[in-house]
Amino acid sequence: MQTTRRSMLAAGLGAAALLGGRSAYALGEADIFPIAETTEGKARGVSAGGVRMFKGLHYGGDTSGPNRFMPPTPPPTWSGVHDAFAYGQIAPQMPNSRENAYSGLIMFDIQPGGMGEDCLVANVWTPGVGDGAKRPVLVHLHGGGFYGGSGNSPGYDGEALARFGDCVVITLNHRLGAFGYLNLSALGPRFVHSGAAGMMDIVQALRWVRANAEAFGGDPGRVLVFGQSGGGAKTSVLMAMPSAHGLFHRAGVMSGATLRLPTAEQAGASTDALLAALGIGKGDIGKLQSLSFEALLTGQAALEAAARAKGEAPRSFQPSIDGDAIPGNPFDPAAPAISADVPMIISNVIDERAYRMADFDLNEAGLRAFIAKRVGEDRADKVLAMYRQADPSATPFVLQARFDTDETFRKPSIIETELKSAESAAGGAPVWSYLYREPSPAYSGRYGTPHGSDVGPSLHDVRGGLNETGPESLRLADEMASFWVAFAATGDPNNPRIPHWPAYRVPERATMVFDHVTHVENDPRGAFREFWAKEPAR
Repeated sequence: MQTTRRSMLAAGLGAAALLGGRSAYALGEADIFPIAETTEGKARGVSAGGVRMFKGLHYGGDTSGPNRFMPPTPPPTWSGVHDAFAYGQIAPQMPNSRENAYSGLIMFDIQPGGMGEDCLVANVWTPGVGDGAKRPVLVHLHGGGFYGGSGNSPGYDGEALARFGDCVVITLNHRLGAFGYLNLSALGPRFVHSGAAGMMDIVQALRWVRANAEAFGGDPGRVLVFGQSGGGAKTSVLMAMPSAHGLFHRAGVMSGATLRLPTAEQAGASTDALLAALGIGKGDIGKLQSLSFEALLTGQAALEAAARAKGEAPRSFQPSIDGDAIPGNPFDPAAPAISADVPMIISNVIDERAYRMADFDLNEAGLRAFIAKRVGEDRADKVLAMYRQADPSATPFVLQARFDTDETFRKPSIIETELKSAESAAGGAPVWSYLYREPSPAYSGRYGTPHGSDVGPSLHDVRGGLNETGPESLRLADEMASFWVAFAATGDPNNPRIPHWPAYRVPERATMVFDHVTHVENDPRGAFREFWAKEPAR
């Protein structure tokens, strides 16, 4: 009995500390099950450790049937109190397999909530509800390209960040793949926005955030949109969407710089291929809205089978330029003027492409062959020496990933940062750059620093397989989460937990390097930047 009482006292003291000094014994139902007054009705969440959580809140209507391929509709309203205890549906997508060990590390096979087209939902974590605190709001867009993932994944849980930063964290689900980006504009005016529907969902979500931020203790005037990989790509596209202007005030692109999008004509090739796979003629386009989502997804999977067999991300369906919702390319030939007043942080990790590779036993001869295939036999030895001399202890596998990363991830990231910096020099908002170099401990470090290594620390959460819970990892989590919260709050990432971080300007190219010792470096790996800048695009 005495031991039980000690445990109860300890638990009570912890709860009291997190609840402003009130005793756990004094908690009422409203403390454990808080109610938020949203624009759609009263929503009841649940509290844990001082953070209130609301899951599966609809920011838009069902997208099935006649709403498929259409712009999002307003969310349903309700009377009484709606329980927001469980995740809502994720967009129809091919389930993620764990046959690749990396997939298990990022827990992308775990997407709770069920699958369906009633997927325009948001999840909210907040330290307070309706308390007038006006906390910064961090809207995190999930990865998975434009084809997979959800804001329900354990890797995007917002509880730790909300507690650490005294901020509101929101994740979203939205349409993906053919459901969000099948461009049917050539087949009739009612489908004019079909190639941008998934991005229009995110704009609809940001409207919902603006209307409901204060109900969840947030500030609708201090909204950060950020995300990694596909989340960064979506953020890049949002920067170029007039309908999103004013709905967010800072932007973060982590390993997802996106310079160009296909035109409607270019996207039409995937449309034709899907119609052929489904056996639907262009004169029977209405059938696309009466198919089951399972049938439509099966047709999409047939198109993407070759990419998946190679271990690559499927790219059949992505946002396309429609001249209205998405007027033009996000960052080509310049940064989008519509968002010149939005400050940005743009970043990479050093060995991104390790996540798509599995030849861990690669030797030096294999590395040379890989490089020669890209730069030619006549330059292979020189280029290999440049990479090897910069990191003599790296495995051939890691250098292979780094070489590929410099072209596929780092080059567009640098271009996007340079374009935003040029806009800043002309009077626009500033941009900051970081490079994450801390190696992942996963599988004895074989991946180097792969794609997604910075996601957990950015959310102040290092329980995932790419990170670990030692002092270095915890330090990085404190540093990275602190700058994202500071950026959301003020538009400037500088705060006492990190060294002074200058904005990115050419020619200095100041970059924060997150490593064993976090520091600012001008033009890190500049020789590699110069090399790839001269290489023609493939």
